[in-house]
Amino acid sequence: MPLPMYALIVPAFNRGFTALDGLLDKAEAFAAERGMPLAELFEARLAPDMLPLSGQVQRASDTAKNAIGRLTTLEAPRLPDDEQDFAALHERIARTVAFIETVKPEHLDGSETREVTLNFPNLKVTFSGADYLLKFVLPNFYFHVTTAYDILRHKGVPIGKPDFIGRLG
Repeated sequence: MPLPMYALIVPAFNRGFTALDGLLDKAEAFAAERGMPLAELFEARLAPDMLPLSGQVQRASDTAKNAIGRLTTLEAPRLPDDEQDFAALHERIARTVAFIETVKPEHLDGSETREVTLNFPNLKVTFSGADYLLKFVLPNFYFHVTTAYDILRHKGVPIGKPDFIGRLG
């Protein structure tokens, strides 16, 4: 039985971006209540060699849109990493979700066997579409969404597991 790629991709990305957008809303409210400059959260990072909050949102977006582009014949939108504030991060999420919403199940038919090659500076990896999704895309996407959550939580934003997981019903 073929892997239901659409059912694994589109709902996961939509749920993740809904949570991420909500986390940003809570961060903005937290900063406003405390009189904290939003830049303090926007530029926050967990470690000096990790991307800041803004970079985590950008990488989650890139992971989602590029995965769809690689697994379908749809062209992923090019979004430069030039966001300078929370409004721009919300806009990036909205643009990414708008692209995801153009995907139809038939766009992903047969993509589980499509060959996907990634070229990293010191490594070239070729996956089947199913392995690309399960071993690279979803772990990478959730890494960046989770890291954004962790940055905000570390900075004191009152968020918890329900904010990450979302509504279950």
